[in-house]
Amino acid sequence: MNLNERPAARMKLVGGRLCLDFVNTVGGWEPKPGREGNDPFAVVVRADKLVDYLDLAAWGQHSGMLSESEAHVLARIARRRAREAAATLKRALALRGAIYGISVAIINRMETRSSDLDLVNRELTIAHDHVRLGGGRENFVWEWKDSKNSLDQLLWRIADSTANMLTTDDLGRLRECPGESCGWLFLDTSKNSRRQWCDMQTCGNLAKVRRFRQRQ
Repeated sequence: MNLNERPAARMKLVGGRLCLDFVNTVGGWEPKPGREGNDPFAVVVRADKLVDYLDLAAWGQHSGMLSESEAHVLARIARRRAREAAATLKRALALRGAIYGISVAIINRMETRSSDLDLVNRELTIAHDHVRLGGGRENFVWEWKDSKNSLDQLLWRIADSTANMLTTDDLGRLRECPGESCGWLFLDTSKNSRRQWCDMQTCGNLAKVRRFRQRQ
């Protein structure tokens, strides 16, 4: 079983925060066909990279949340507990959609949908049941407990990352890539706060090529 061969294990990590990289586990967030007006919530996922639980484990390893051995352990458990694995993936996709919804509401200066916030809070409550205070070399640290065989342990970390971003980061720097059929999210940490694209080598260069062809 080579998790590294899965598309989820080859995603670019350009969001600047774990929760945003998780939102970006899609080929793009596209406007729904026939949507009315400029509703940022009316979107569909293009080329989803999380098709089954093994994709989730592969991305967990790729993002640094899991070691290679931990990812393979979860993959083996998922095959034995297929129903639980499918339910965990369903929760993961719902959490991803809620984080996206909260983020685009912030970017567009709109009111956050209560359903999105409620879902993140539910996952955050579950996550906090698995955290404890541990001793570190200099300071005390937060540690995850009961995570060895827990298929949903990735969701704990993603929910925690979401809460940290929403409560400590400058949300005025939250961006949505304007690239065609993209919509990836990222936190603009550039000095002049003028980063436009999720990745200059992909969406940025494609936009340059389109502008050149239009001029020609």
